Amino acid sequence: MTDWRTLSGRAAFASHRLVGWIFWDPVGIERYAALGIPNGLGYYITTRAGALVDAGADVVTAAYYSIHADFIRLSIDELLKVGTSADAVRVRDEAVLEGLRTHVPEICDDLAGLAEPLWAAADTLPLSGRAMFAAQLRHRRTDDPLLSAWLAVNCIREWRGDTHFAIQTAEDIAGTEAGILDGAWRHYDDDWLPRSRGADDAALAAAYARLEERGLAVDGRVTDEAIALRISLENRLDDITANAWQHLGEDATVRFCELVESVGDRLIARVDATAGEKWMPAGRHRDERT
Repeated sequence: MTDWRTLSGRAAFASHRLVGWIFWDPVGIERYAALGIPNGLGYYITTRAGALVDAGADVVTAAYYSIHADFIRLSIDELLKVGTSADAVRVRDEAVLEGLRTHVPEICDDLAGLAEPLWAAADTLPLSGRAMFAAQLRHRRTDDPLLSAWLAVNCIREWRGDTHFAIQTAEDIAGTEAGILDGAWRHYDDDWLPRSRGADDAALAAAYARLEERGLAVDGRVTDEAIALRISLENRLDDITANAWQHLGEDATVRFCELVESVGDRLIARVDATAGEKWMPAGRHRDERT
């Protein structure tokens, strides 16, 4: 029988790598800046949120879960001075096509061939409680099959992200606490991960205090029990998010994984070169801790 937990996690890892490089892509940022936005400020925030920008900064902050509200508000304000959410997504999509054809041309035809079944899988996923996913689902269904396949993967990826936050919400793990636990599980030192999302010393102190009340941290350090909890939440996430890949089918899911895995290191190297070697943690290998 298929081990769907493992295959779901594998497909998610491939999806993060296929999608994540675009958020720091110089071509996309340059085109975004050309809209009239100084230095392309907020490119990641608005191009990833897409149509959700139109609901306002508070809604986008809620959907992002652990990114500082002030940065989200500033990003949206700068975009809306000169353009719309549709403008942001358009320049992002243009950069996606250019980037895929430039950096991983050997997978483009095969990836394009998966567009229809990937969208069929995405369309089976429930909207309930998945705001980021919903904002992507009604994105234009482009006639370009390569971009269409990428957009479908992005939809499935965002459904997983919404589900990830829902699980943590149910565990009463707030944004900065989530960043602390995730960073510790991924072996990121000095609270780099929550700080990368805008957490300052005060926010970290408050988050550690809450974790210590629950026995998940001691003297400013995450406990082994906390790591075990974080692993259990990831396993639960892989279980829940297997449904899209089950609809795609085992053979097609393995084919998708193998396709992206053949260029995955090259795609994450784009993040290394454009943002740094710690960004996009979900697309990086980590040591397993049990």
